[in-house]
Amino acid sequence: MPIYVDISSAVHAKAGLSRYALSLTQALRPMLADDLALFQNSLGRRDPPPDLADLPIVGVPLGYKPWRGAVWLSQALCLPLDRLLPQATLFHATEHLLPYLRHTPTVLTVHDLIFERLPEHHKAMNRIYLRQAMPLFCRRATAIIAVSESTRRDLVALYGLPSTKITVIPEAAAPHFRPQSIEQIARVRDRLALPPRYLLTVGTIEPRKNLSRLVDACGPLFRDGEADALVIVGGRGWLTQEFFAHLERSPWRERVILPGYVPDEDLPAVYAGAALCVQPSLYEGFGLPVLEAMACGAPVCAADTTSLPEVGGDAARYFPPTDVEAITEAMRAVLGDASLAAELRRRGLERAAQFSWERTASETLALYRHLLSR
Repeated sequence: MPIYVDISSAVHAKAGLSRYALSLTQALRPMLADDLALFQNSLGRRDPPPDLADLPIVGVPLGYKPWRGAVWLSQALCLPLDRLLPQATLFHATEHLLPYLRHTPTVLTVHDLIFERLPEHHKAMNRIYLRQAMPLFCRRATAIIAVSESTRRDLVALYGLPSTKITVIPEAAAPHFRPQSIEQIARVRDRLALPPRYLLTVGTIEPRKNLSRLVDACGPLFRDGEADALVIVGGRGWLTQEFFAHLERSPWRERVILPGYVPDEDLPAVYAGAALCVQPSLYEGFGLPVLEAMACGAPVCAADTTSLPEVGGDAARYFPPTDVEAITEAMRAVLGDASLAAELRRRGLERAAQFSWERTASETLALYRHLLSR
C-alpha cells in the first residue's frame, strides 16, 4: 500500500522547492522501499528525475498552473481526487498544493507564508490565490510539516492552527555541498569569470531578497578595496524591475556579476571560493543557502530576521536587513579579520553537519507512521 510523495516541484525545477522534494524523496527511498510511490502534475509531459524514474508514478498531465486551479476547485467544492492515487495509504504534498482527499490522510509541507507577511512582494494573482487557498489547505491537511520554527509561529499566529498539528522538520544541504579542492574552485572560477575576492548571494531574484540594499552595502567595500565584486547566483523571479533599475543606476554596476543559474555540480565550488556569503533576505522560510555555504566552508553573514538565525545559529554574523550601513559593517568585520573568518568557517562546518536529509527523512517517516497508526 503506497505512500505517495509529490515530486512535481523537482520535475519543474522550482528553486528551493525542487531541492526539498528531490532530496527528501531520495532520502526516503531506502527507508520506505516498495512502499514509496510518486505523484507528478505534469505526467507524460516532463520526465521525473533520472534517479527516481524507476519508482511507481501516477499523476495528471495538466502541468503546474492548471493543476493549481484543479486543486483549489477540489478543495473549495469538496470534490475528492482519491482516484488519482490508487490504493494510497498517505499523500505528502511537498509544495503548497493539496488536493481534496476524502479517504487518504495527508501531510502538507509549508515552506513559508511570505505572501501573508510581505504581500507587496508577490504578484497580485499569486497573492490572491494563496490567501484563499492556503488557509483551507492547512485546515484540511491531516498534519503539517513546517520547515522552521519561524514558519510554525506564522502558521499559528496567522491561521490559528493548533501547534499540535504542526511538526517542525528542518531541511539540509545536499551531500555534494562540502569543501572543495583548490583546483576545482579555480576551474569553476575561471569558467564563470569570477574575480579572486568576491562576495556571494544565492537565490531567485525577487523583492524579498533585499538585493538593492545589498548592492548599496557592498559599495564601500569595493571603494576601499576590500572586495572585488558581488556575485548574485539565481534566476529571475517576479517583480524584478525595481531591482534591475536600481542596479543600472548604481555606481557599482560593473562590480555586480549576474551569472544566472549555475549548474548544481558547480555551485559548491562557487560557495567555497567566496570570500564571504551573504543572505540579506527580509524573509526566509528556511534559508537553505546559509547551510549550503557553511557546508562548503564559506563564512556567512545573514539578516537577523525570520528563520535565518535559527538556521545559522552561532556560525554566522547577523545584521538588520533594512540598515544598509549595518550590512556593510557586518561584512567588513568578517572580511577584515582573518581569525574571525576562520572561526566562522569552522563553526559553519560544524553547524551544517547537524542537518542532514537522512535526519529530515527519518523524522518525516516517523510522522507518516504516527498518522497511519491512528
